[in-house]
Amino acid sequence: MTTADQVNRLESGGRIHREKPLSFTFDGKKMIGYEGDTLASALLANGVSVVARSFKYSRPRGIVGHGAEEPNAIIQLGEGNATVPNLRATQVELYEGLQATAVSGWPNVEFDLMGLIGIFGRLMPPGFYYKTFMRPQRLWMTYEHIIRKAAGLGKAPTEADPDSYDKLNQHCDVLVVGAGPAGLAAALTAARTGARVIIADEQQGFGGSLLASVLSINAQPAAGWVADTIDELKSFDSVQLLPRSTVFGYYDHNFLAILERRSDHVGLTAITGSRQRLHRVRAKQVVLATGAIERPLVFAHNDVPGVMLASSVSTYIQRYAVIPGRTLLLSTTNDGAYQTAIDWHQAGRHVAAIVDSRPQVNGPLIETAKQLGIHVISGHAVIEALGKKRVTGAIIAPINSTGAALTGTPKTLSCDLIASSGGWSPAIHLSSHTGAKPYWDDKKIAFLPGNSRQQEQSAGSANGCWTLQGCLQEGIEVGAAAAQKAGFSPAVDQPVDFHCNEPLQQSPHALFLVPHPKSTSRAPSQFVDLQLDVTAAAIELAAREGYESVEHAKRYTAMGFGTDQGKLGNINGIAILANALGQTISETGTTMFRPAYTPTTFGAIAGRDIGALFDPERYTAMHRWHQEHGATWENVGQWKRPWYFPQQSEHMHEAVNRECLAVRNSVGILDASTLGKIDIQGPDAAEFITRIYTNSYLKLAIGKCRYGVMLKEDGMIFDDGVTACLAENHYLMFTTTGGAAGVLAWLELWQQTEWPDLQVYFTSVTDHWATATVTGPNARKVIAKVCDDIDLSNDNFAFMDWRDGTVAEIKARLFRISFTGELSYEVNVPAHYGRFIWEKLLEAGKEFDITPYGTETMHVLRAEKGFIIVGQDTDGSVTPHDMNMSWVIAKNKTFSFLGKRSLERSDSLRDQRKQLVGLKTREPQQVLPEGAQIVNDQNQLLPMAMQGHVTSSYYSANLGHSIALAVVKGGLNRLGETVYCPLADGRILAAEIVSSVFYDPEGARQHV
Repeated sequence: MTTADQVNRLESGGRIHREKPLSFTFDGKKMIGYEGDTLASALLANGVSVVARSFKYSRPRGIVGHGAEEPNAIIQLGEGNATVPNLRATQVELYEGLQATAVSGWPNVEFDLMGLIGIFGRLMPPGFYYKTFMRPQRLWMTYEHIIRKAAGLGKAPTEADPDSYDKLNQHCDVLVVGAGPAGLAAALTAARTGARVIIADEQQGFGGSLLASVLSINAQPAAGWVADTIDELKSFDSVQLLPRSTVFGYYDHNFLAILERRSDHVGLTAITGSRQRLHRVRAKQVVLATGAIERPLVFAHNDVPGVMLASSVSTYIQRYAVIPGRTLLLSTTNDGAYQTAIDWHQAGRHVAAIVDSRPQVNGPLIETAKQLGIHVISGHAVIEALGKKRVTGAIIAPINSTGAALTGTPKTLSCDLIASSGGWSPAIHLSSHTGAKPYWDDKKIAFLPGNSRQQEQSAGSANGCWTLQGCLQEGIEVGAAAAQKAGFSPAVDQPVDFHCNEPLQQSPHALFLVPHPKSTSRAPSQFVDLQLDVTAAAIELAAREGYESVEHAKRYTAMGFGTDQGKLGNINGIAILANALGQTISETGTTMFRPAYTPTTFGAIAGRDIGALFDPERYTAMHRWHQEHGATWENVGQWKRPWYFPQQSEHMHEAVNRECLAVRNSVGILDASTLGKIDIQGPDAAEFITRIYTNSYLKLAIGKCRYGVMLKEDGMIFDDGVTACLAENHYLMFTTTGGAAGVLAWLELWQQTEWPDLQVYFTSVTDHWATATVTGPNARKVIAKVCDDIDLSNDNFAFMDWRDGTVAEIKARLFRISFTGELSYEVNVPAHYGRFIWEKLLEAGKEFDITPYGTETMHVLRAEKGFIIVGQDTDGSVTPHDMNMSWVIAKNKTFSFLGKRSLERSDSLRDQRKQLVGLKTREPQQVLPEGAQIVNDQNQLLPMAMQGHVTSSYYSANLGHSIALAVVKGGLNRLGETVYCPLADGRILAAEIVSSVFYDPEGARQHV
């Protein structure tokens, strides 16, 4: 296939590489394009008109735009495990062998049986699904199946992604978003001051609108100025250029996320390296030069293939040497679109007319068009497009000066392409991400960026500047200001100054809905959101039905819900809603813009955090020792923890029994490094901790520890642990292993959102410390052999105390905390000394037959003492009272803590709540299964009345019988009663309700 075979390809011009033809397929048809083409430009060059079907009515749709605003040309790229759904053809760079298919249309996009639905479009107004398919309820599953079958766009791959993705954390002084005229001017100005600059643009090349411009800058073509500017930027070591990189999110503290498409332009998968990279950038200053999006005119049948944006038509001509038709009709409200008609004429094609909605028009561009023989019709607009799968003509009519009504007789003009321009909408999305509220400017006929809430400024057309000279000047000023705020002085020896040959333009006309001889509800569909088939009539109906908020109207009609997120249609839709409500656009407001600016792949967001790295294994400093000594592993909160240490041919229960007896009779050692450890500092640290826990820490002395329980707002147990006072305004909080991350997030949430007045700071130090717990009657003797600078006597180092000292000549922190009920010392050292200390403690305990033990033994020992494990004995529905732990709640009635009010609810005080008790089986050797349900009457017919369930259950070698913890309705008042556990195998095990403390109920052993 040659250029001549590409029916819409010009013989010369454009920025494509004609010496590098590329073959590709669309819906199985082979076609030819060139390097430098997008899929959209190549499709237009090959005469493809219909590229998709609309979401609701399955109407044929063609390419409308040329960038991120494109609502119709949504395609599926490739096949198999590397396929990518829902890409815009306007943003897919052409490469050899590219395979694209339409994501809608059956059996194909040209002939779609679903298109029959469009005939009945008027019978499917907004809310149609909600109003129609709710009755009869028994048919809902059938309705749902049909609706889901008809809905959706592309298909996600079902196999593993063959590509890899990565992330890069970066810092810079100035981040410039957008490499159009304003962005390039800003970046160059900032770079000349010596600032570290990152400039990112979503297109394959820098230049923005200048890549298709016929204007000159500093007496040279705009494209030449772009090339010179890029060369100078590349000469700075402090500047990083990121083409093919979309800044898709602007978050707190000047943190921005950038998606760089590293290999998408060369193939479906990356040959080497990562396919995409996520740049996570923290910038001192940000310049938003994101440009503006041309606004289409809304008229009857404006969705017919062959209706395009005026600027897009010019872009395809000037940048891609593609002219998508034979005869052009231009409908505009402003001077700028006249360039499209001029470009079309100079490409050798016929212009039927320029239809301008303004009553009187004059200016250089208008005169140029007239001199070329182009017929200019002022005070008119296209009111209806003709054709089904391709434009065949247009109906135009005179309109009044406000654009609200027709003033004369319509007439028909022949054409095969309608280009429309209703003005420009600044791309204020990223600005809005920061929380800045956009405001409506009647003079500029656009929403402009609101007052900045972060260290950023907007420049160029993103700030409502519609002239090239103005954009360049704003770029210079904003770039200099950003660099100065980042701490850099202006480069006086290299002043930035640009001049362009831009013609003067008269004021544009505000026109959001072109009037029609028939009312909006009776006229042929006037589409606002092209992808989701939202019409002007639908918006007016929403207003009549009470959806007066722009956000409510958006959700009711689905306006802006598509993959383009309303980039083309929402401003027109807001204006139509405002008119229907009889209020101004400013009073109506705009919908919210949220990340991501354009769809972002899950692969890039996940990066390498997939597969084995999605849930990484965490190892303590003693892990290798455990491995070498035959530990069997248990996964706890991502950590690999020794479960038990079998010797020779021991099975689990034998090993656990041996370890339990060793701890109670002599001494054992446990790797407790995995416990969450949060360093808390600040003048309000004690106050904050006191609000979080159920007891007070305001008077906790330095060198002391206190156990606490943390509740959610509903009064239910969330976590528990010990907190130590290390110094004035300095605390160390221990959490459960599995709850560490959740607790830290919980603390941050309350500090940042509810108590921001409290000055307190949190740092996770879990990985910083290795912890060896030495426990048992001989624990003090073992510690004494390796520590001689701490008085270990009970009088000077009591239970719930901590001390700094030296263990085996390593600086350490010792805590006298016990989770076994025995005399215990938790030895904490910097993590890199973990194994060294572990081996020294084992060596010191040799004469006492010190025994390493794992988590299963720990569970048995704590259950013997009735100590709970949050998440095992609690399930988010129990209070401290339920756990028989009322002692942990401060008695002072004026003392307030998180969840206190919920504890006082009548439901929280019911006698028949499930309460923690012990269970002792009638047959001592029988161990109740954890999770077993508890009933009062073993002979009750099904369904039996459940009284509770077993939370923890073990055999106790120390007691010589099984033990269990359970939650039972009203259990604390039922000690001595017999209950039953029916099992799945038909057995029914009887057990007596007893105290949850089976061993050393007085707690004497941990205080010796």
